[in-house]
Amino acid sequence: MTRERAARLLLFAYALAVLTDLSALLVHGHTAQTLHAVAKPLLMPLLAAQVYARGAPRLLIAALLFGWGGDTLLLIDADPAFLAGMALFAAGHVCYLVLFGRGRTNPYLGAGYAVALAATAAVLLPALPAGLRIPVAGYSLLLTAMAYRASGLGLRAGLGGALFLVSDTLIATGIADLPQPPVPGFWVMATYLAAQSLLASGVLRSWGAPAPGYGGSRTSV
Repeated sequence: MTRERAARLLLFAYALAVLTDLSALLVHGHTAQTLHAVAKPLLMPLLAAQVYARGAPRLLIAALLFGWGGDTLLLIDADPAFLAGMALFAAGHVCYLVLFGRGRTNPYLGAGYAVALAATAAVLLPALPAGLRIPVAGYSLLLTAMAYRASGLGLRAGLGGALFLVSDTLIATGIADLPQPPVPGFWVMATYLAAQSLLASGVLRSWGAPAPGYGGSRTSV
């Protein structure tokens, strides 16, 4: 099987897993919960395999696999698992930051992210359990830096970084018992999956990796 064909099949499998997971989150019941528990851990490995077939840099694959670890741990309803999952996501953000390099970013966008971070922290941190405030504050700073630096790769990656920020903010507001949209689990996963997909696509584009079906590849380092 050629890399192009493998990339196409993996993209189809990823799309099917996304559809299954998001559909399960819209439905109540034991079967839907089981589908979510099965589909969620498959998402990032499938996306990582797909970008690998397209010649992705190793750091992108690592970022997605760190996300997989975080996804799996967040299925466990316990503070230690949440903190460990957050640490894995943080490692993924570090991978992204290294990948983004020193691309040009808009200072006004940076100021906007700084204001958003300060406002969110002022509302969110006091409502969190005391043991989570410092870890969440540190993680939020790293996540915001990643979201801002993502814009240096263009609109696609920049939107991915912003959606990652939205997704994790929704998780934090749920823990803090703050107002959330209807069916919050759906929106958490929808924004997260869009974020990872857009970030991966943005990185691949910056590396010159081809879309499935267009031939060629770039050797990762």
